[in-house]
Amino acid sequence: MSCQIFSRFVSARVFAGFLAAAALIACEKKPPPPPAPPLSLSEVAFADLPGWSEDDVGAALPALARSCARLARHPDGRKIAGAVSGQVGGTVADWRAPCAALDAALGDGQGGGLDDARRWIETWFVPFRMAAPENDTGLVTGYYEAELRGALFPGGAYTAPIYVRPDDLVTADLGAFAEDLAGKTIVGQVAKGRLQPYPARDAIEAGLLLGRGLELLWADDPVDVFFLHIQGSGKVRFPDGSERRIGYAMSNGKRFTGIGRLLLDAGKISGGQASMQGIRDWLRANPEEGRTFMERNARYIFFRWIEGDGPIGAEGVALTAMRSIAVDPRFVPYGLPVFLDTTWPAEDRPLRQLMIAQDTGAAIKGPLRADFFWGSGEPALEHAGRMKRQGRFYLLLPKTVAARRRATS
Repeated sequence: MSCQIFSRFVSARVFAGFLAAAALIACEKKPPPPPAPPLSLSEVAFADLPGWSEDDVGAALPALARSCARLARHPDGRKIAGAVSGQVGGTVADWRAPCAALDAALGDGQGGGLDDARRWIETWFVPFRMAAPENDTGLVTGYYEAELRGALFPGGAYTAPIYVRPDDLVTADLGAFAEDLAGKTIVGQVAKGRLQPYPARDAIEAGLLLGRGLELLWADDPVDVFFLHIQGSGKVRFPDGSERRIGYAMSNGKRFTGIGRLLLDAGKISGGQASMQGIRDWLRANPEEGRTFMERNARYIFFRWIEGDGPIGAEGVALTAMRSIAVDPRFVPYGLPVFLDTTWPAEDRPLRQLMIAQDTGAAIKGPLRADFFWGSGEPALEHAGRMKRQGRFYLLLPKTVAARRRATS
């Protein structure tokens, strides 16, 4: 019933005149404005990107080529979308021409030079400034590929197990059961005919999985194993000097808890010790107490062998040091180029360069959030362990996608 008809209806009754007035007031109320989108994109020029003319953008093109090769496996109509942000990146068809041109340029030895690479990007892409409802800056942290010493069999110093994915660990895509749960996945185990949460770190560390043949290898330092779980990938050096890579296979589905905050709140370390290096040193110096703090991070990671290049990010491609970033794929789909404007760890020196979204992490949540991949070993740890900076983000989209955005705006 329209407001006008309802108003006449109630005014026809003398004894309900005050109800008519109330109805009119109610009808005059405007509905609340729709909520702001979680990620807004504003088209800008390449000249508006701070440091664009100074970055060696060609260093990012091999990483982008890996993402292009991944995209090429899918049909043209597949959407490049985030579960929350929607169809941000268009479809695979929008990427066919840019990716083919990149493949040709790299195959001919072109595109890697500073000017050639910049022209190639400017030919095929349009930059968009990313913003959230409350601000246009976000947190940039760092991660690295862990290194540790290990053996295929236990004995001597090699007592800390690293497990493969257990066969009773299952995942459920909730979107298959209800449309409003699209993009949500839970992890658990089936027990007595019911899906239940998988046990937490403390139960696993207490020996829950022993005797099931799930050990991938044994390491000589439980602290290194703990940091391996945080980083998600690692390089293992064996007693004979050989090396192999291991990578993320699955988690137990528990929420990640940062141990640095736990140690700070408990007064065990100071703010100046809250880097990865400082936390690692404290855990090694306090093994018994440190174990109780490590177990408070309920999230547990299972691993697999990685053959060939690595480490492998969540997109399924090998990461590139200082050119791959981890993002929240609900907002930024994998494979998209992102120009990052931030500063070096513990310095005021600008760090402005083209990155490719190729990974994610349990702590990487929100549209303006990135984890900067620094590479492998102690030098990478030095940067990653101190990286906690604010930054701005610029998403690069194919020109066909940009044209459609203009037409519908």
